[in-house]
Amino acid sequence: MSSPFLVQIGTDTIERVLAKGRSTGAEFAEIFVEDKRSTSAGFDDGKVEQVTSGRDRGAGIRVVHGETTGFAHTADLSEAGLLAAAEAAAVAARQGKGGVVKVALGAEVSQRVNNVVEFPDSVTKSRKVELLQRANDAARGVDGSIVQVSAGYGDSVRHILVANSDGILASDHQVRTLFRVSAVATGDAGMQTGYDSMGRTIGFELFDSEDVEALAIGAARQAVTKLRARPAPSGSMPVVIKRGSGGVLFHEACGHGLEADLVGKGASVYRGKVGELVASPLVTLIDDGTMSTEWGCIGIDDEGHRSQSNTLIKDGVLTDYMWDYLRARKEGRPQSGNGRRQSYMHLPMVRMTNTFVINGETDPDDIVRDTKSGVYIAKLGGGSVNTATGDFVFGMTEAYLIENGEITEPLREGNLIGNGPQVLRDIDLLGNDFAMGNPGTCGKDGQGVPVGDGQPTLRVTAMTIGGTAA
Repeated sequence: MSSPFLVQIGTDTIERVLAKGRSTGAEFAEIFVEDKRSTSAGFDDGKVEQVTSGRDRGAGIRVVHGETTGFAHTADLSEAGLLAAAEAAAVAARQGKGGVVKVALGAEVSQRVNNVVEFPDSVTKSRKVELLQRANDAARGVDGSIVQVSAGYGDSVRHILVANSDGILASDHQVRTLFRVSAVATGDAGMQTGYDSMGRTIGFELFDSEDVEALAIGAARQAVTKLRARPAPSGSMPVVIKRGSGGVLFHEACGHGLEADLVGKGASVYRGKVGELVASPLVTLIDDGTMSTEWGCIGIDDEGHRSQSNTLIKDGVLTDYMWDYLRARKEGRPQSGNGRRQSYMHLPMVRMTNTFVINGETDPDDIVRDTKSGVYIAKLGGGSVNTATGDFVFGMTEAYLIENGEITEPLREGNLIGNGPQVLRDIDLLGNDFAMGNPGTCGKDGQGVPVGDGQPTLRVTAMTIGGTAA
């Protein structure tokens, strides 16, 4: 399917814009055009809070001369507007003599990784609001202790076109649909919160296979269960992490450290370790932008390179980093499909897509039975990581004690503290029950992009739990 931008702008105009970008001697020019439409609806305290729609549309022009990058963006997609932005970017990157550079584009490239059945913008707002009401009713029906339910719906349709002076012409059509629920329960232990979400890079048909009532009931039960939770223990102990829920740990604790821009800056603990054993031999870590329907799935990255599956760690050995155009160009190697940007107003940088640890061979029930005492984490919350050292802190939003090989009492929220490289080495059991986790937004240098992560149930021999139990 040809990009609608080619009809509006035309390849001749794109070629002239790229030539203008290189007219001051720059060796590379790029145009990124985006048209994104989105809808969101919120439901809180028994009523619809808002239903909003938005549209972002424009182009970003990047010009590279040596180590200098010039960038300009505009919402004016006329030829005059694009040429003005290209000239501004060229001036910012100017380090050479002027001249005329001819740019010839190749055939348009696209890669379909998802099939959308029902586009969200064809669905009435009343159908979307109905989902929120159903989730609210289901959560409130779980237990009388549920005093507040908040639900949210969101969708987006994003068209992008990328062309550059190397002859690349590529487009993608990205559709995402999201639903979330949070519930608050109150009791003798105070107020406790449960949360869950689901999202896919497909259309409204998401709700043909996914049940918003079940999602809401799960969030409410999580809140109710935490009312009887005991304080989390403190200290170093074995930790079992439920499938899917620990993917964010790998995203934060080691994924960012495998991004080539951080490696190049010396801000990664994994710098210079390709070919070395950096994890347990049980661990194979992959970043895969082609993982159909998952939240980080893309047909092309935001530099026009086809998305692909990249093995980062294989059987514990570091095999590669993730790359964007600038880092790959500097190292004289291929791109990996990891150049991503939040919008046309942002420069691309190295970012993850869907990052996950593949299946092991152990039954997840056997992992718990083999753990005499420790903590079982059913859901991790937000966290932070120092990529230069790998040290991290994550919140535990749902966790339980393991006693004599059985999951027993729920725990109040506490912190999970550790070091990414050490955790990778200390994984001694890996389940055969792989699952992806909740849809996420990855923040880096002020930009957010959609990402997915996942893993099978696994055990780490020792991690530090920051609880409040004496």
